[in-house]
Amino acid sequence: MTTPAPTSGRTFFLRRQDMIGIAILAVLLMVVLPLTLDNFRLQFVGKYLTYAFVALGLALCWGYAGILSLGQGVFFGLGGYCMAMFLKLEASSVENTKIQTTPGIPDFMDWNQITALPWFWEPFRSFGFTTLAVVAVPALFALIIGFALFKRRVGGVYFAIITQALAAIMTILIIGQQGYTGGINGITDLRTLHGWDIRTDSAKTILYFVCVGLLIACILLAYYVKSSKLGRLLVAMRDKEDRVRFSGYDVSSFKIFVFCLAASLSAIGGAMFTLQVGFMSPSFVGIVPSIEMVIYTAVGGRLSILGAVYGTLVVNWAKTSFSESFPELWLFGLGGLFIAVVLIFPNGLAGLWQTYVAPRLGPLFGGQARRAAPPPASEPVAPAVAE
Repeated sequence: MTTPAPTSGRTFFLRRQDMIGIAILAVLLMVVLPLTLDNFRLQFVGKYLTYAFVALGLALCWGYAGILSLGQGVFFGLGGYCMAMFLKLEASSVENTKIQTTPGIPDFMDWNQITALPWFWEPFRSFGFTTLAVVAVPALFALIIGFALFKRRVGGVYFAIITQALAAIMTILIIGQQGYTGGINGITDLRTLHGWDIRTDSAKTILYFVCVGLLIACILLAYYVKSSKLGRLLVAMRDKEDRVRFSGYDVSSFKIFVFCLAASLSAIGGAMFTLQVGFMSPSFVGIVPSIEMVIYTAVGGRLSILGAVYGTLVVNWAKTSFSESFPELWLFGLGGLFIAVVLIFPNGLAGLWQTYVAPRLGPLFGGQARRAAPPPASEPVAPAVAE
């Protein structure tokens, strides 16, 4: 009888160490931080976690598929603007805007002499449509971009530059269409969600836990993609794209899919950002925030799903701490952190964990079990007997 192959601790699509890592993160976010931080600091963490959705998508798109996008802020902003449009329409009831020239429309439209609600704003009166649009609109935009570029085999640095240019174009477009988007100020003064005041501390705490729950669900989705045949193909494309193409696979379709998935994940983060912070502006759409989002993934480790989340928390915590303690020097501190990532630990925090920490913790946390000592030379080894 042949002995079955070991399963390496895999349960469904998760390995044992992955399950432990997700459990530790869930306990940290849902128990430890809420009990140790006040509401003000917890709201900061909630805002950081909205960026973690973007880093999660980049870990799949950049780390596993080798597609570096420098325009993820576009999809973060699209998701945020979709949610902001619904909230703004709810806050712009006829009763709340009766002092305007045209009651019932957002205030910035009234200031720009727009006398009727634009047609593309009308569907966002429905929360169901808004929820669908948060995921579908960025995915559709990413589909158009991906189809136009990947089908022509545009990749590498050229794709990165094009996505960076798209971030700049989108920022200019949003600012230029002030009457429809709020311009440089964005969409502000968001008050309620179905009559529930989202500006109170209790509401922000509830939204924090909703954000954590959505993040854990997206992490599980990312692990499912990683462990599937698709995930193995993505890694193969990253390392030997031509070999995968010559094997008969449509490489461009796989790239389009993972790019659209990363866009939808980023958009969910943008929608949660709007709910928790209470506004959305073009300052989160452009080149600078998009590059910062890439840095979150690089610091955490672009080859690690959980590492991307921890990298987002660490970088934003450092950014907040440096700016509070050293308002004139905090940019240098962040710059030093990013240089250290490139020169000292290019695989990020996850690489440090896998190299120095996990081997000391044994196979439970992904380290290698210590090999048994070989028998003495004087004692012959009994041959294996097939049962």
